[in-house]
This record gives sequence, C-alpha cells and structure tokens, in this order.
Amino acid sequence: MRKKLPLFSLMLIALAALLALPTGAFSAVTLSAPDYKAGGTVTLEGTIAPGQELYIAIAEQKMFAPKDTEGVNELKRFKKDAPQKGFAMDTAIPPLYYMLTSAPDKFGKIAQKKFGGPSFFTQGGKRGLYKTTMFKLAKYDALSPEAKSVLGPIKTAEQWKFYKYAHQSSYGINTIVKESTKVGKVTIFARSVMGDYNTSKNYWDKGTTISLDKKTGKFTASFKSFRHTPPNTKFDVYVNGAKAGSYNISKNGFWLSLGGRYMNPLWIIIGAIFVGTYFSMIGAAGGMLMAAFQVIVVQTAGPVGINAANVLRPSNMALTLFSPLGSFYRYAVKERRVAWPVGISFGVGIFIGSIWLGKYATQYLPMKSYKEWLAVLVVLMGIRTLYELSPKVMEKRKNIKAMVKKFNAAVAKAKSEGTSVEMGRIEPVKSGLTDYRFKFWGEEFTINPLLFGLLGLVIGIVSRSFGIGGGFLLVPAMTTLGALPMYVAVPISLIGTCFSSIGSFLGYLMNGYLPDMWLMISIIIGGFVGGMLGSRAQKLFSEKTLKVVLAITLFFLFFRFFKIEIWV
Repeated sequence: MRKKLPLFSLMLIALAALLALPTGAFSAVTLSAPDYKAGGTVTLEGTIAPGQELYIAIAEQKMFAPKDTEGVNELKRFKKDAPQKGFAMDTAIPPLYYMLTSAPDKFGKIAQKKFGGPSFFTQGGKRGLYKTTMFKLAKYDALSPEAKSVLGPIKTAEQWKFYKYAHQSSYGINTIVKESTKVGKVTIFARSVMGDYNTSKNYWDKGTTISLDKKTGKFTASFKSFRHTPPNTKFDVYVNGAKAGSYNISKNGFWLSLGGRYMNPLWIIIGAIFVGTYFSMIGAAGGMLMAAFQVIVVQTAGPVGINAANVLRPSNMALTLFSPLGSFYRYAVKERRVAWPVGISFGVGIFIGSIWLGKYATQYLPMKSYKEWLAVLVVLMGIRTLYELSPKVMEKRKNIKAMVKKFNAAVAKAKSEGTSVEMGRIEPVKSGLTDYRFKFWGEEFTINPLLFGLLGLVIGIVSRSFGIGGGFLLVPAMTTLGALPMYVAVPISLIGTCFSSIGSFLGYLMNGYLPDMWLMISIIIGGFVGGMLGSRAQKLFSEKTLKVVLAITLFFLFFRFFKIEIWV
C-alpha cells in the first residue's frame, strides 16, 4: 500500500515548483497581429506579476555566429576581433534584438559620445568634433541576476559581449545588425535597450511607448520595427524571461536582396543619372559621389555576415564603368579628343594596380590612416588646381591660355549664330613611350605616357580599396603634373576609370563578393544615360569653370575623408 505524503509536504513541493518558474510564467500577453510590414508598429498587451518591472526581449529567430559568414575578409576580421572582445567564432546571437523595458538602467547607462574628425584627434573615442548621447550597454558582470534572467536567447557572457560588439562598433553594425541609430547622417550605435519615448525623449527611443501599472501588472508596449527588416523575418517575444509569442515581418516595397534595403530602383536610376552626368563632365569623383549616394540615400547594407562596403563597392563599379562608356562615342569618335597613348598607359597601370596590388592594400593597410593621407593629398590637389587659375601660372602655360582664348571665341561665335560650339580635336605630333606630343585647338602639348602609367598603378590601388574609379586623382594629376587642359584630361580619365573598374570588379568577384543585381542594373542604366548627357554638357562650361568645380569636389572629398561631416 502506497503511503500518502502529508499535506504540509505537498504544499512545500508546490511552492518550490512555483518559485522555480520564471517570472514571465505569470504573464498573459497578446500581440496586436501575427504579421507586420517592415517598418510597422508592433504592439503588445498583457499582465505580469504586480510590483515587477517590465522586460520584453524581442529576438530574431535565426541566430548568427562569426563562423557563419561567407566573406573572406569578414572571417579574418572576426578571428582578429573575437579574442579582443571576449566572444568565440561559434558564439551566436540574434542579429536583430531589442529590449523594451521600464527599467533601462538595469542594462546600461546613458553616456556621452564624441565623434567626427581625423583619427589622431578622436583616438580612444574620448575626443571628437561633435558630441551626442547614446545608450551604452553594461558589462555582463555588472548585470544583476534579474537582468540576466530576462534576456531570452542571450544566456551567456560571450553572447552578451558579442551583442555589445554587434550593436556598438561600426563594423558590427555594418556587418551584423544592419540597423543604425543616427545623429544627422552619422551612425552612433544600433538600437538595443529602449524605454518609453514620452518619458525619456531619447532619440533612440523614438517610436517606442511603454505603459506599466505596477499595482495591477497590466502593461501596453509598442515599438516601430526596423524599416529594412528582410522579408519573412520571424521574431520571438519574451516577457520577463518567458517566451510569450512570435510574429513575422513581411515585405514592404521592392527588396534589394544583397543591398539589404527596400528601395524603388527608379530612385537609384535618377541618382545615377545625376552622378554620371557630373562625372562625365569633370572626369572625377563619380565613384565617390555614387558611394555617398548609396550610403546616404540607398543605405546599402548587405546580407548578415557581409560588411556593407563589400556589397557597395562592387555595385559602385557599375557607374565608373558604364558612365564613361556612355560618353565614349562623343569624346572618342565624334569629337576625337582622346589622347590614346596616355589613356592606354594609364589604363594598363590602373588595371594592374586594381586587380593585383589593390588586394594587398585592402587587407593590410589601416583604412583610417589610409583615407587621411588621401585627404591631405586631395586638398593639396584642390589648392593647386585653383592656383593654376592665377594670372601668374596662366602666363607660364601659354598653350592653355591660347587654347582658352580660342575656345571662348568659338563659344561667342556659336551663341551669335545660334549654333553649338565645335570642340577642338587631338592631332598627334609625335608618339613615344616617354614623349607624346599632340596639338589641341592648334596648341601643342607634351606628356610622358610611361610616367602616368606608373601613376596609374597607385591610382589602381586606391580604386580597389574604395570601390571607385580613381578619377579624383587622375584629373588633377593630368592638369597639374601633365599641364593638360580639362577638355583633354577628362576623356583620358574616363578611359582610366574604365580599366580600374574592370580590374576592381574582377578582384571582388575573385574574393567571392557579388554586387546586388538590381542595384547594379539601376546604376548601369543611370550611369550610361548620365555619361551621354555629361559629354554633351561639358562644352557648355569654360576651362576655368570646370577647374573650379573640380577643386570644390576635391575639398568635399577632404571633408569626407577626415570625417568632418558638414550635415551634422
């Protein structure tokens, strides 16, 4: 006969079982819908035990670990960063993860963030040209047992450290999270812990509301989902440590699968037309401006595990390749103002630099200091370009002065007759490896093709590193070192950028980095149209105007390279 347990013993066992349950087991939660469009507002209502704080963990179901990446360079970077940041290659976290809570201070604190300016000025993250606030996550050891118990799928110190890395380092955001909290257009950190915006007024809490009645435990919480959440991304919801439901984020617009954004391709085409037109007029900065367009407007991100730059750069090559092709017929065939020996010499040097030497620059050169040396170089080129417009220099360069005079006379005549101005043509005088001479508008010019072929090697390295054509170095080099007029320098530059774009694109493909196809197709269409427009528009502007525009572009790049963000 089986013995019955005393009533007191049964009560103790029942109490122990209840205490062992997570606090969230007392909650009853309702989601406003099972499916939301990306960027839609997710709302939860429910009840927790009276007197408790509210902790809602919202985690993407699919986890990511550094070993999951298919990127060659990303794998190397993770292997380098993991030991320093305290996580392992198999440490997995949800790429998109949010903590909605009535007690944000349990997970970190509001701290001051300084940013902007050259690396020597911002070293250590304690200095910068600008400052703002951010929510800085606490160290795992500083979290209370209560805070650790409500994190949902994040259960270990290594996961928390990887989570911090993914949300608070620019590389983690651009490679894993793909969602950024910005001041102006500058990324500060990724959304992580969020409170009620009506109470806090913190910019990262915008779109989040939390209402909790501690006496009854009743709560309502809502937050705006990430506008560029990939289609059919499933999330789990944990309330005070216990799983309380799940929901799905569905498509909201035209999805760029590798670009990682919802964007109507028409806007990309329009942007590429403007950039392509500008690029074909001055032969410089097309890649840089297209990259800026992708970063600011398209916000090209890439799939989880691939750094945004490794999708942006190969996509960018479409403009620096097809915009020159759009202008090629007019410059080379109709107007015959291409100095072929210089263009081919440039092109071969750039091709070798971009496809071969460039890969070493991307792997071993510290990109911050690399950009800043370029910043110094481009600003010196900008100053030199403006200096060349001074009467003193123009007196020395009599061939350009005479050419400008003839061009201006032709423009005046065309206006009076109501016709379009006819451009001068390249008339070869002497062809040699180190000595090439030609006439343009009846004036003779001399240039060394071999010297510019060697310069092309350096520019090829730069173009591979940044995913650009290198025209911002080509054109000022030809106008300052080669003493060529803009009308001759621009067509040569476009030949060079074609070669650099082919070499750089092949280099990325060899490393397994593919462009987003729809993004690239849109840029090809816009770039080609822009190239045709730019080649026609160039002759509407004088040599002086073109050089001033080039100088302004170089100064713009100086601010970009030194992170002096003019929109902050």
